[in-house]
Amino acid sequence: MRAAAKPELAGRIAVITGGGSGLGAALGRLFAREGMAVATLDIDEEAARRAAAALASELGVRATALRVDVGDAESVAAAARHVAATLGGCDVLCANVGVQQFGAIDALSEDDWRWLLEVNVLGTVRTVREFLPLLRARSGWRRIVLTASTSVLAPAVRLGAYQASKFAVMGFGETLREELAPEGIGVTLLFPGGMTTRHLQSSASARPAALGASALRQEDVAAMLAHRPVGEGDMVSPDHAIRNLLADLIADAPYSVTHGSHRTVYEQRRAALDAAHDRMEEP
Repeated sequence: MRAAAKPELAGRIAVITGGGSGLGAALGRLFAREGMAVATLDIDEEAARRAAAALASELGVRATALRVDVGDAESVAAAARHVAATLGGCDVLCANVGVQQFGAIDALSEDDWRWLLEVNVLGTVRTVREFLPLLRARSGWRRIVLTASTSVLAPAVRLGAYQASKFAVMGFGETLREELAPEGIGVTLLFPGGMTTRHLQSSASARPAALGASALRQEDVAAMLAHRPVGEGDMVSPDHAIRNLLADLIADAPYSVTHGSHRTVYEQRRAALDAAHDRMEEP
């Protein structure tokens, strides 16, 4: 496949939720290296400010930071107003926030489910809803990145609520891509695997106090790893994980898989679906 011509990215504007650390911070660096202005939005205000300051000082781009709780509709709406006022718009939107909770299906409480769905699913929907007018007000090259997970491609035990939320993000993103295609706004689903980040710690910190402390039982982690052992190359830095993302966005690829040894499981699942279609077509 011929590579798409690279657009002029310098001066364009990227907005990243969960931009204060981990994958979100790496996304900020990815776009800043292209000369793009960056808005780092994060529930951890100090982390957001540190990330934005680093982009401005080290890469010389315009950067702004704001505390944003994607579980709160008004917080997301205020973030869109802030970005419009400080940077002037949005060309790339990364709805990247996601929280995680381990636990067997029958051990997760309704509050656990509500929290993950509120942040991972409705938080993604709110982010797109509030920033879409800014994207539509721009012209030319515009993209939306939605962070799913490779666990959607190869589900593991003890991650039922998290994976269900990421399946929902995938369904939302695939529909959004179809709806926005006539407007020239591309939508790419990002499927990251395991990374050397503080995702579990940041998820625990973001959990509302009213729900009690986030429980991480080693037996759940052990069960998950026994079901889906960590293979060679399954744990990488966030910057390495997204090494191909910019090319995928330029090509308007619907999916971007970062890394991981899950391909065999994915192909088994695909074969089972193909077989179901074959049986359906039998007389």
